[in-house]
This record gives sequence, structure tokens and C-alpha cells, in this order.
Amino acid sequence: MKLDWQSIKDFLTYQIIEAKEKGDFHLDTWMVILAIVALLATKVLLRVLKKILTRKMDHSDKLKFDSIFRFFNYLVYIIVILVILNSSGADITALLTASAALFVGIGFALQDFFKDIIAGITIIVDKSVLVNDIIEVDDKVGRVFEIKLRSTRAITRDDKVLIIPNHLFLSDIVFNYTQNHAKTREKVGVGVAYGSDTRLVEKILLEVANNQKGVLKSPEPMVLFQNFGDSSLDFELFFYVRDAFTDPKIKSSLRFEIDKAFRENKISIPFPQRDLHLVSSNITWKKDDEKTD
Repeated sequence: MKLDWQSIKDFLTYQIIEAKEKGDFHLDTWMVILAIVALLATKVLLRVLKKILTRKMDHSDKLKFDSIFRFFNYLVYIIVILVILNSSGADITALLTASAALFVGIGFALQDFFKDIIAGITIIVDKSVLVNDIIEVDDKVGRVFEIKLRSTRAITRDDKVLIIPNHLFLSDIVFNYTQNHAKTREKVGVGVAYGSDTRLVEKILLEVANNQKGVLKSPEPMVLFQNFGDSSLDFELFFYVRDAFTDPKIKSSLRFEIDKAFRENKISIPFPQRDLHLVSSNITWKKDDEKTD
């Protein structure tokens, strides 16, 4: 069977949309075929690129990368479509100029959105925050359970979901309790009455800490005599825990045991006291009409 090259040429050059004048937009059959091939080739190349970039990532990192790469896909497809339109004779310069004001308005409206996107990429790349990290933002403590491109979600100690816009990780101070390791140092402060045996106080605090469930044996708990307060001798008990998320329960248990041990050893925890001194003065009043010699 002989190929009819003229028929093939006529098919490829068939104008679906004819140009009104020379240089105007037109659409031939070969342009449609080229557009389909270009889009399919772009799709294949993006898949190959994604496979190369994620081949050494673990499952959680791949899920995070998918959000970023999806945004990159949209950008690449827009560029390919603009190139195809330009090759078809469309004046994309006029199109971009006409939509410039719209793009500027959208840019202002979405500036926080893009800040969150950039921050999300930064968090995922440098791993400043990871799933299961315990963080503190605006005096709120939570355990991270999901990191998305725009926001990070954490569960608080009250079992509430804390949704944090990612740009806050770049603009605000965020404490990451578990960035270096799972252990964190905590403290409980207590004051005792003046005249108390300070070494006995230290011994009791260490015994309570060493017997408390959840307090690590290594590093060992430590007691510091912090200050001579207005109404008390101030001590602080320092100790390490493995789960900073539940440390309020441990601190509460320690305070119960400290109060019990102090009562058993006749050590009192004073309340603030103030001495009030009243000074009276004798005032002699002299009548205006009183005569003097």
C-alpha cells in the first residue's frame, strides 16, 4: 500500500481555525497534534523527574513533596500552553499585558498565601519541624501530626487541633522541644519558711523526683537554692522527661508528693507576709482666738 504523502500533508495543514489576515491566530491539524504530543511529553518528563527526586525519600517526605510538585506541575503546564499558543500565532504579549493589572491585584491578595507556600517548602527542605515534634507557638504547646504546604497542624494538650500558618515559622519565635532529642528539662519551684533545714529540703526534693514515674534517672535530677525571697527560701527542682507533651501531669504529681513530704518532715511552705508599722505623731492645734502673753 503506497502512502499518499499529499493526502497526509493536506490533513496536517488543514486549518481548523483560519487566519483572517497573515500573521493572525490560526489552528491547523498539526498544531493540535503537536499540542497533544507536547502535553503528553511534559507529563512523562514530570513523572520521571518526580521519580528521580523522590527515589531516596521516605514515605512521609514523599507525601510532603507531592504538594510542592503539584504546584510546580501547574506552572510547567501553563508555560507549555503559552508556548503552544505563541507558535499558533496568538499574541500572548497582548494577553499578558491585558491581564497584568489582574495579576498584580491577585498578587496582593495572595501574598500571605505565597508566604505560606514558601515557608512550607522551607520547612520541608530544612526539616526544622517534623511530624511528632512538640512545639510551642504563642504560648500554646502542641504535638505536630501533619505538615502541609500552607499550614501545619498540631494537637494541643487539651486535645484541640492547632492550625498554624507556615509563614509564622519564619516570622515568629517558635520553640521546638524535640528538635535535638526527645528528652527535655523541666522544673518545679517551691519556697520554704526561713529557718528550715536547707539540706533536708534538697534531700527531700531529690527523693521525690527519683521516685516519680516519668522522671528520667539520667541525667539525674538537680536542686538549686535560687534565692532568699521576701517571705521564703526559694528552691527549684530540675529534672528530665522523655515526653514533654505530658509534663504538666508529672509536675502536678511532683507537687503533691513534695507537699506530702514537707508535711511529714515539719517543713512549712509560707504564704506571702508583710509587716505593717503604724507611726503616730502628736499634733497640737492652736486656736486663732487664743491669746498669748
